[in-house]
Amino acid sequence: MLIIGEKINGMFKNVREAIQSRNKVVIQELAKKQIECGAQVLDINTGPASINPIEDMEWLVKTVREVTDAPLAIDTTKADVMRHGLELAGEGSFINSTSGDREKLDIFLPMAKEFNAKVIALTMTKSGVPLTAEGRLEVASNIVAAAIEYSIDTQNLYIDAVILPVNVAQDHARAVLQTIRDCKILCDPPPKTILGLSNVSQGTSVRSLIDRTFLVLALANGLDAAILNPLDEELMNAMVTAELLLGKMLYCDSFLEAYKKMR
Repeated sequence: MLIIGEKINGMFKNVREAIQSRNKVVIQELAKKQIECGAQVLDINTGPASINPIEDMEWLVKTVREVTDAPLAIDTTKADVMRHGLELAGEGSFINSTSGDREKLDIFLPMAKEFNAKVIALTMTKSGVPLTAEGRLEVASNIVAAAIEYSIDTQNLYIDAVILPVNVAQDHARAVLQTIRDCKILCDPPPKTILGLSNVSQGTSVRSLIDRTFLVLALANGLDAAILNPLDEELMNAMVTAELLLGKMLYCDSFLEAYKKMR
């Protein structure tokens, strides 16, 4: 499974303060630790409190690039910030993200083509997140159709079925799992599937337990990638064990250590 580290995000207090004070040490330590713990891509988000998001995005990307050449997911809804981030991020970048609204797709899909970037697309529109798997799949179908129109390789398209917090939208969890399964039949080759995993536990008292349980369920239903906290060792161990039981790696008594060596 592709792991995108979520920790460089201005919504976190330590990151927000580091951006405001231009403290490189905090950001670079988070970048290095996430990679060491298994992240293959780093999400970069200036956060909603950013007054100058273009400048902040530039500072974040350049700061991270001083310590790693890992691919970056430029996390913003602002087209100008996205473009500037992609210009600086380089090879293997992700657009995180677009919605299923056609006007958004017409902005971000050409940008993905221009920068040879992968695209994370949410199964939501200006009307919100559909209640059912069928509604989510309809949005996903429209996203896939638009991607094909713009000659985007569907294997570079990541469909996010949008998991909502279990304490306010419990029924959505099953709809998300069904959507992950159903995305595999949308086209050939099918788009990848992804989740912003920590959303499922937002506002709950046992976040790590909920996150790792839902991740295992999602993997069993065909999930390809997740934006998550790679510093959560129990979460990462659950992921590795699930992939072992799904036959994605060979068993040995030291399979957790073996996985770390394979990274």
